[in-house]
Amino acid sequence: MTARFAPLDPKDMNDDQRVVYDDIMSGARGSIQGPFNPWLRSPHLADKAQKLGEYCRFNTVLGARLSEIAILLTARHWKSQVEWFLHADLAMEAGHTPETIAAIKAGERPDFETDKESMVFDYARELIDTGRVSDATHARAIDVLSEQGVVDLVGVIGYYMLVSLTLNAFQVTLPDGEPLPFPDGPPA
Repeated sequence: MTARFAPLDPKDMNDDQRVVYDDIMSGARGSIQGPFNPWLRSPHLADKAQKLGEYCRFNTVLGARLSEIAILLTARHWKSQVEWFLHADLAMEAGHTPETIAAIKAGERPDFETDKESMVFDYARELIDTGRVSDATHARAIDVLSEQGVVDLVGVIGYYMLVSLTLNAFQVTLPDGEPLPFPDGPPA
């Protein structure tokens, strides 16, 4: 399958696109892989989305280890090939085991090391699967993660839903030769 948008060449970008491109390239990401090439077709959306993404990926009170659980659950739900491909490696870098990552991919509940990891999984899975969270799950999450932690968790899930849908809608491709993480999912 071919990506629906060819990569943008910086020399062909308009002024608004170039400002956002330069901002992305100068930040922690340093590339426009993933959703950024499609988003740059709407530079104002790209600007706002990449700033939200920078917060959700690098600056929440959750930290990478907890965030990656929610990101993988979101990628799995949408069978977002590129999102899973990128974040399975980032989850490993954040300290998750291959067994934990494989369990999430298989739709199973891993054995987590901490209450916070379990809580992130439970809250994210309930929200992603049902579009809601029970009072009991929410109260437990506040106790375990804090109010800001729960708000940040919902933000991470929401942002990565946007990313997953962008990647799927515009058929952003995996690097050449990489197998699809979800063979029954949308092409990449």
